[in-house]
Amino acid sequence: LEYPIKADFALIKAYKGDRWGNLVYRKSARNFGPIMAMAADVTIAQVSEVVELGGLDPEHIITPGIFVQHVVQVQPAQ
Repeated sequence: LEYPIKADFALIKAYKGDRWGNLVYRKSARNFGPIMAMAADVTIAQVSEVVELGGLDPEHIITPGIFVQHVVQVQPAQ
């Protein structure tokens, strides 16, 4: 019997997100971000850009907001 991955917290990085927690990834960030968002009790997403509600194309959303509790915008390092 295999047991599922379970986590109390997941810290994931996404390219864009909205305040509802819908996330879009770029490149390899898409590998484990969506899986860990679903496996954790609390998901905190770091995004480079927060867009207005409705600003993300529904066809490009990888992680729906139901799995994300907090969105934190971080500016790129200069």
